Amino acid sequence: MPGSISGGFADIHSHVLYGMDDGAKTRDDSLRMLEMAAASGTTDIVATPHANSRYRYNPAIIDAQIADLNASVDGIRVHRGCDLHLQMDNIQDAVANPEKYSINGRGYLMVEFPEILMYRDVDGILNHLMEAGLIPVITHPERNSFLHARVDDLARWVNNGCYLQVTAGSVTGTFGKPAQRFAQELLHRGLVHVVASDAHDCVHRPPSLNAAYEAMANEYGERTVGPLFVEHPHAIIAGDTLDVDVRPMKPRRSWYQFWK
Repeated sequence: MPGSISGGFADIHSHVLYGMDDGAKTRDDSLRMLEMAAASGTTDIVATPHANSRYRYNPAIIDAQIADLNASVDGIRVHRGCDLHLQMDNIQDAVANPEKYSINGRGYLMVEFPEILMYRDVDGILNHLMEAGLIPVITHPERNSFLHARVDDLARWVNNGCYLQVTAGSVTGTFGKPAQRFAQELLHRGLVHVVASDAHDCVHRPPSLNAAYEAMANEYGERTVGPLFVEHPHAIIAGDTLDVDVRPMKPRRSWYQFWK
């Protein structure tokens, strides 16, 4: 990680809690993931267990596990969040209980779109969440093939008050060329607000942001990409208003070689 960055990375999307979903399996897994994240420059990480038809979201159990992990690992702080799948029961419960699923109960809500179908009135759903005081952060759109054909919709949702988070592994090519190219397109259109790990383990989907940061900083400069890894995610964790000045990024020749 370049030494001039201050404040450390903040990672707002991870499956670091054990036994909650398809992420960490054991307490030792969670501890190793947190140690790896801290060693790679992350000072704050949001645990975002899935809330969907397969995995039940239980805030009391989640809070207890976070308290245990925070008391067991130095150099990094775990915060509560949720990877909320946009299904009707989740939407209704989030609107009725805005603090339940949002990051630290402060308003920012990580929302994951379905991969096999799309609601007709997405604008209405997102507006419904925002009217309840929630701020949707759309997770990894670059990995959702349905959203690849809806970049103008994504731009409209951003214009209406949503934010976009792309995955560090998509930037570096871990999730394949289509995801990498769409992440590139979103960056070039100035639609990306946060880069996060979406970590599930220490090997295949690790909790590390430094490789993506270094690749982007080498091309665009640290002042340009720093907010996506530091200022914006820290503001989201704190529940603060984002000081958004995300502009379209034009790749240099070396960056073009990295993406193609």
